[in-house]
Amino acid sequence: MTTATTSKRTLSTAEERREAVLEAGMSVFAEKGFLGTPTTEVAKAAGISQAYLFRLFPTKTDLVLAVVRRSNERIHDAFASAAARAHAAGTDPLEAMADSYSELLQDRTMLMTQIHQHAAAASMPEVAEASRDWFATLYDLVARETGLPPDDIHRFFATGMLLNVMAAIGATDEHGTWAQNLRVC
Repeated sequence: MTTATTSKRTLSTAEERREAVLEAGMSVFAEKGFLGTPTTEVAKAAGISQAYLFRLFPTKTDLVLAVVRRSNERIHDAFASAAARAHAAGTDPLEAMADSYSELLQDRTMLMTQIHQHAAAASMPEVAEASRDWFATLYDLVARETGLPPDDIHRFFATGMLLNVMAAIGATDEHGTWAQNLRVC
């Protein structure tokens, strides 16, 4: 073969592949959950072999925890950015964080990753621990950025969890007064 007829193949770094697996994992796990999704489906969606997936993430639990961490980091980053913008504009950081969460809920993959995280926590102690750590970190962020008392922070989180459920079941105002009332923030 001549140089003119061969093309140079570009190889991805392990970190690039890891990123591709995390994005594929979020999407695939969002459909069937952490427990119901075989790793072969994640590998296929990422365009790699299952053997290479396990080189990047030695166990399925490692992969699940990385996806959980990625999902939780997106929420944390959205809240931190929203609070910073609100402080700079002199507006309410809690309202800004609530708005940023409403935007995140529009991403079905993000929503279902969160729903599956909470469901998996019941049978996967590592996911339960990661979820507790995430809630503690997010609570601290909300408390620090808003200065609100615990009861108000509790309401903020409780409303967010209710909004998760309402979004997951597809409840909209068209479903009746009950849905309209429960979707009010």
